[in-house]
Amino acid sequence: MKLSTKSRYAVMAMCDLASSAQGRPISLAEIAQRQDISLSYLEQLFARLRRAGLVRSVRGPGGGYLPGKPIAEMRIAAIVQAVDNESPRNPCSPGAPHCCADKEHTCVTHDLWEQLGNQMLWFLNRVSVEDVLAGRVPGAAPATKETKAQVVAA
Repeated sequence: MKLSTKSRYAVMAMCDLASSAQGRPISLAEIAQRQDISLSYLEQLFARLRRAGLVRSVRGPGGGYLPGKPIAEMRIAAIVQAVDNESPRNPCSPGAPHCCADKEHTCVTHDLWEQLGNQMLWFLNRVSVEDVLAGRVPGAAPATKETKAQVVAA
């Protein structure tokens, strides 16, 4: 599984949207300003998120975006996969530029990378946007109120 800057920004923006929306549409300009992400970049990300059903748009004055489903059901893996538009693969997959792509046999580290990708996908499928906002990320130290405020404001 690939975790790019695009993925990270999409997760940040979705958490911002979920924490800010409170039933009213949020403009991408608001999210861009709070998260320090380019507005044009956010527009590209949200087009993909909308196609995946993770957000819905509201047109007109006072328009913007709302979560496309309850945040308790919105998995971080779905956000990552929506914007990276790739299925999980490891460096040894056919077509990959490195490792055992053109060899008859897999390299010695093939299974390591394959299982790492599987573990990342498994973990991100266990975590919802609601979990992130509530500080319930498995394995993380309990978040303080100040830590949560910094994450949302970041």
